[in-house]
Amino acid sequence: MSFRRAAKKDANHNEIANAFVSLGYSVLDVSQLKNCCDLIAAKGTRTIAVEVKDGAKPPSARKLSEGEVKFKDCWLGEWALVESVDDVICLHRLENAA
Repeated sequence: MSFRRAAKKDANHNEIANAFVSLGYSVLDVSQLKNCCDLIAAKGTRTIAVEVKDGAKPPSARKLSEGEVKFKDCWLGEWALVESVDDVICLHRLENAA
């Protein structure tokens, strides 16, 4: 994977990352990597590749790029599309329900 120049982050990117941190996750921002996810969130033995999209944008503006689709299809671990803090909370609840 290579770095890209000035990749644009979604408006809610930092809010999403902070929501994971507030729930006890370690968060690695990999949004500058080309053809990758935006965040890696980990807690305990669970690691999630997270693609952040801005849920306030129309669906056409939230589509995955070709590189994001390739990453999702090749990633062998847990992958999640997150559009809001509520999505982060739902992912966290899934962990606690298991």
